[in-house]
Amino acid sequence: MTLIKSISGFRGTIGGKPGDTLNPLDIVKAVSAFAQLREKVAGQGQIRRKIVVGRDARISGEMVSHVVCGTLMGLGYDVVNIGLASTPTTEIAVTMEHACGGIILTASHNPREWNALKLLNERGEFLPAKEAQAVVRLMNKEDFIYPDVDHLGQYVKNLSYDQRHIQMVKDLELVDVEAIRNAHFRVALDTVNSVGGLVLPRLLGQLGVTEVKGINLEPTGEFAHNPEPLAKNLGDIMDMMRREGNFDIGFVVDPDVDRLAIICEDGTMYGEEYTLVTVADYVLQNTPGNTVSNLSSTRALRDITEKYGCRYTASAVGEVNVVTKMYETGAVIGGEGNGGVIYPRAHSGRDALVGIALILTYMAKLGKKASEMRAMYPQYFMAKQRIDLSPGTDIIGILNNIKERFKDEQVTDIDGVKVDFADKWVHLRKSNTEPIIRVYSEAHTQEEAEALAKQFVDLAYAYSGETF
Repeated sequence: MTLIKSISGFRGTIGGKPGDTLNPLDIVKAVSAFAQLREKVAGQGQIRRKIVVGRDARISGEMVSHVVCGTLMGLGYDVVNIGLASTPTTEIAVTMEHACGGIILTASHNPREWNALKLLNERGEFLPAKEAQAVVRLMNKEDFIYPDVDHLGQYVKNLSYDQRHIQMVKDLELVDVEAIRNAHFRVALDTVNSVGGLVLPRLLGQLGVTEVKGINLEPTGEFAHNPEPLAKNLGDIMDMMRREGNFDIGFVVDPDVDRLAIICEDGTMYGEEYTLVTVADYVLQNTPGNTVSNLSSTRALRDITEKYGCRYTASAVGEVNVVTKMYETGAVIGGEGNGGVIYPRAHSGRDALVGIALILTYMAKLGKKASEMRAMYPQYFMAKQRIDLSPGTDIIGILNNIKERFKDEQVTDIDGVKVDFADKWVHLRKSNTEPIIRVYSEAHTQEEAEALAKQFVDLAYAYSGETF
């Protein structure tokens, strides 16, 4: 079974039996449940009985889009189909259309055979956990009533939102198009054969970048490499930058353009954790305030925040949890260590376009190379491991044991267990779908981070009585 129902939406592989995969029948059920939940806000004030639909370039995207749009119309909702569009573009389209919700068709960094329905509320934000759980209950209940022929929804295709998104980014106070133009940047780009290939060259051109050379720009959905923007998957663009030797910076995004990885001018990785750190440094210099990232993100954001006399807060893992904590603390910048930048003056969602514009502005003002900019920040190294356990293992007991063992350290238990030591940390999280504990650790050297993770893996196995 690959159909996964979670607070982030519905995802699975295409094809197979109903109930097991992301197939037309289960798509109809999921959309019907979501639309039923949106009834509570449809028609309130300026909020209209309208839902925005956007998709990445996956091979299954057109089929899924037809099913989603047809189902919404059959439920009496007007549909605004914005076509091939990034996740952040779809998010801003929801608010610009005064819609009561949105559906993004993307499986993010999952392979080509996957797709997903990611669900947005009327603010263009992912549903909070309680609402997402309600959608799952409604889907399983299958108690749907569809309107008659006189009350079907209408359909509109609106392909203007890429440009609207670009204009919104250019209009941000901290984006300096003139400074970028005067820097005469040469930028390398890898958009992994998805929608970034449509919007990012336009963005860079309108920001005044002198030259853009891209690979994997055509939005075919046939990903040229594993679509997660990690160093091990980005050899082609790194080699191109080393070979040609005349680029100032490289940008890589995932298929739905909400994660941003940076490559230095010498073809080395900037470090995905440091995308947010760099943007936060620039933002905090100009608009001091609080910051937020999730528990598994680098401590460097906390260091930079405290450097400016501001307060850092950690949230549970997941974009919706980061956004909620940003609202609670009035944060001026936040996001996730996977390259996700959330800048509330734009909108409350991870946005690679916003990240690119702010990074280029800051780089132009500093007059530094990308590698020199990276060297400005505290050096941390992260390790990621997993603990595979037998079904039925008392995972909560393992986490409670860890918590008790390290009660004299700074322990956070809002999402698994995180233990903060003076110069390092480790975070253990239970998988929602498998008998697995994921272990994240960070220290000042890679060896130290790996050793710390292994220490906690060994403790978990010792408590469980299992071997590995």
